[in-house]
Amino acid sequence: MTHNPDVVRRRRTRTEAMGLRRVAADPDAEVIVDPYSWTDPKRYLWLLGLIPAAAVLLAWGLRSLLGIWFSGWAIDWVWWGGPIVVFIVIPLLDYFIGNDGSNPPDEVMARLEADKYYQWTLYAYIPLQYGSLIAAAYLWGRGDLSIFDSIGLAMTAGVASGIGINTAHELGHKKDQLERWLSKITLAPTWYGHFYVEHNRGHHVRVATPEDPASARWGEPIYLFVFRSFWGSLIHSIELEKKRAARKKRGFWHPDNDVLNAWAMSLVLYAALTAAFGWIVLPYLILQGATGILYLESVNYIEHYGLLRKKLDNGRYERCQPRHSWNADHIVTNVFLYHLQRHSDHHANPTRRYQTLRSFDEAGNLPSGYAAMIAVAMIPPFWRAVMDDRVIAHAEGEIERINVRPSKLPQLKKALAAHAG
Repeated sequence: MTHNPDVVRRRRTRTEAMGLRRVAADPDAEVIVDPYSWTDPKRYLWLLGLIPAAAVLLAWGLRSLLGIWFSGWAIDWVWWGGPIVVFIVIPLLDYFIGNDGSNPPDEVMARLEADKYYQWTLYAYIPLQYGSLIAAAYLWGRGDLSIFDSIGLAMTAGVASGIGINTAHELGHKKDQLERWLSKITLAPTWYGHFYVEHNRGHHVRVATPEDPASARWGEPIYLFVFRSFWGSLIHSIELEKKRAARKKRGFWHPDNDVLNAWAMSLVLYAALTAAFGWIVLPYLILQGATGILYLESVNYIEHYGLLRKKLDNGRYERCQPRHSWNADHIVTNVFLYHLQRHSDHHANPTRRYQTLRSFDEAGNLPSGYAAMIAVAMIPPFWRAVMDDRVIAHAEGEIERINVRPSKLPQLKKALAAHAG
């Protein structure tokens, strides 16, 4: 039996594009089979990631509905729904639902990466985020909310903006110019546009080293870390753009400056909302932006706490490995954070899309998802009781693999001696 070579070639190309495995049953027959019949079990769960984007819209709708039957404190708690969901509901769901543990097979990675459904699901976050922010500004400007309720609403809007920074993080790593601009647009509500520069060209280069302000040190309280990370990242992003401007032989104030044009978006956004709804909205806009930044920096604190890449004889640091990130494969938080908790694979493959990120056994694994760990981190003694020994065990007692706050070095040496004994 003979075959038309062109037909065989076309079949093979179509097979490879679909991510299927081709098996020849005998020399005279070609059989194409799919050994996995694989579909993404989380395909439609990713839509749940849009809930934080619509946080204010959902809170407003729920309060209006409950207002048919209740009044006062019985419904006003809804304005605080964002923090309630982040710090109570999601950690409980993580506890009861547990880990994911599944990785996409290698044979389907290309097909999964190319599936536009996942991109459009991510893009949908942006109009919902802006819808929530505009709705919040309208409610503040209307003037019938108490200060307490307005603060709660700002915290809920901050959830949309904070997880929006994570959405911007996913978009900003891509090579597509549209996605890079969408990243800046998503960062505008928090005035955190410099993150676009520092994270991609700073953090990913210096991660898990003392030089990286976004890598937390052993013994460092979260409140000191947030201050250090914020200012360190801001200053370094400006330095990076100054160097880029010098390479291009243009001034720092050129419109192409990625820090300045991102901040300009924030300025236009805040000015437009203030003009539309009055000066009363401005302090709450600032509060929601600060809340979003705090969420983001709290995650930064968790991701690399105490982990250090060894310095080689040539003065450089070893290549970033899975063990240099703290992962958590709890499915609920992963869905809401677009697999951010599979952080090791993200650092190994920064341009890889969220749906294809994998879980590694050799990575450091947290006892719970990022949402619960943020709540733990807010109480420094509790955090250190949970994490400090875990860092030492993960580093196998090697001080060269622990990024320590200098003032805590004597305490670390005592802990290492106890671990060795």
